[in-house]
Amino acid sequence: MTVLTGRRLARLVADRTGRPDLGHDADVVGRVLPLTLGSHAADRLVDWSRAPDDPLYRLLVPHRDLLAPADFAAVERSLRDGDGDRLRLVVDGLRERLDPHPAGRELWDVRHPYPGTLCVLPDRGRTCPAHCASCLRPSRFAGDPAGRPARGGPAAMAARLARHPEITDVLLDGEDPLALRARDLDAYLAPLLARPRVRTIRIATTAVIHAPERFLRTADGAADADDLLRLLERVVATGRRLSLLVRVSHPRELDPAPTRRAVARVQATGAVIRTRLPVLRLVNDDAGVWARMWRAQSALGLVPHRVLVERGAGVRRCFALPLAEVLDVHAEGVRLRGAAGGPYGPDSPAAYGPEAPVDLGGPVMSTELGALAVDGVVRRPQGPAFALRVLRARDPALAGAVAYARFDPAARWWDELVPYGPGDRIVVPGGRLTPEDVTGGG
Repeated sequence: MTVLTGRRLARLVADRTGRPDLGHDADVVGRVLPLTLGSHAADRLVDWSRAPDDPLYRLLVPHRDLLAPADFAAVERSLRDGDGDRLRLVVDGLRERLDPHPAGRELWDVRHPYPGTLCVLPDRGRTCPAHCASCLRPSRFAGDPAGRPARGGPAAMAARLARHPEITDVLLDGEDPLALRARDLDAYLAPLLARPRVRTIRIATTAVIHAPERFLRTADGAADADDLLRLLERVVATGRRLSLLVRVSHPRELDPAPTRRAVARVQATGAVIRTRLPVLRLVNDDAGVWARMWRAQSALGLVPHRVLVERGAGVRRCFALPLAEVLDVHAEGVRLRGAAGGPYGPDSPAAYGPEAPVDLGGPVMSTELGALAVDGVVRRPQGPAFALRVLRARDPALAGAVAYARFDPAARWWDELVPYGPGDRIVVPGGRLTPEDVTGGG
């Protein structure tokens, strides 16, 4: 698969859209945000005739809205003046500012975020077939050593497992672990299979959507596609629950025939494909799009696992929506999905069999506290409130806790919320409580 970035991607934008101005914008933004675009996305996903308003163009291609106007102008001016030193200073400063992470900025290759869960970033699994602008962390992918986790490889993973026998769930994450060749991926999976306590293995990947040839026997397919599938079969044969976690943002991503063939081949191994679906402004902030997306996933046997809230910080600022709007899109999408037929709504665990997670429901924020579901807006004695539920927490005592935050139609993220009452501070640290807040109770 051909992967384009930098000036080559900017030239492709100008050629495919017939608009040199969009190619210029891609060149300027690409100096700061090292987006890559694979041939599958370029040829089958992006609708170039609708650029720059096409949803997948906005998600996958460098465009002006990804930078604040003053930041775009600063990079553009440095390029025009030919001042390389100034350009480096501007770009480095912007990357540092645009690199916040919802769960805190940590440099790690093996992390133990919850008592029973281990997260691992496989060494060399750093090639993403297409970067989604909404999840990009610039320094991590731009050759900046300070922004890259230190690598310990399978040995570091095995050492952590030996010290923590309580770990039963391992997540292979990072840019894309399935970019590894099968034998390199096996170096991570074999130690997990040697530990009976590890019962669940999850692999985060974009390949199913953006590089389906990774799983296919085709002329341009991965040389070891069959080896990869046999490896997945071996994991399932040991009785482990194996899931591929796939981020889906638009129903069009599920349309191409190669994607459908890749899905079928993965499912034939016994692995389950679960989807993580972010609500993104001007990409899928429409209930009808969500209803179509859920129906398409259901038809393919995919399991919608979580609806995600995008934090309005850094690069994500142009994709984030207020929590109230996210809830409206989610609720109306659920209604439309149910009205289209089928016995279950998309957030009903019964729709997906006994292996389905029981915590599906409201959109989820990944915060410094842990994973929080926003289950809706409820009436409380002192006015409306967001109902929050802790799905997973770094402090095990908080798991399952329910709390309320004052309804704020403009709030986009957990740290912008104010606790409804003193007892809600365990989940919503928020701002200082007023006397009126206190009388609202917990």
